[in-house]
Amino acid sequence: MIKRNSFEIMSDILKVAERGAIKTRIVYKANLNFEIVNKYLDMLIDSDMLRHEGRKYYTTEKGERHIKLINDLHNIF
Repeated sequence: MIKRNSFEIMSDILKVAERGAIKTRIVYKANLNFEIVNKYLDMLIDSDMLRHEGRKYYTTEKGERHIKLINDLHNIF
């Protein structure tokens, strides 16, 4: 089993939240647990890559750039 690094985990969360997602959906779709996802959600919000409105989380433009960057790096390697 290959472990994901932090950048890949952040990218997975941002992909799930592109059209808006509640925390439970992010946990299941990104294959994380609530403890881990809380840490990353806080980090992504603080970094302006994710915004929180009501119960949903949404990927920001900066978050979209992060997703593209990680995808480009995967394509290189």
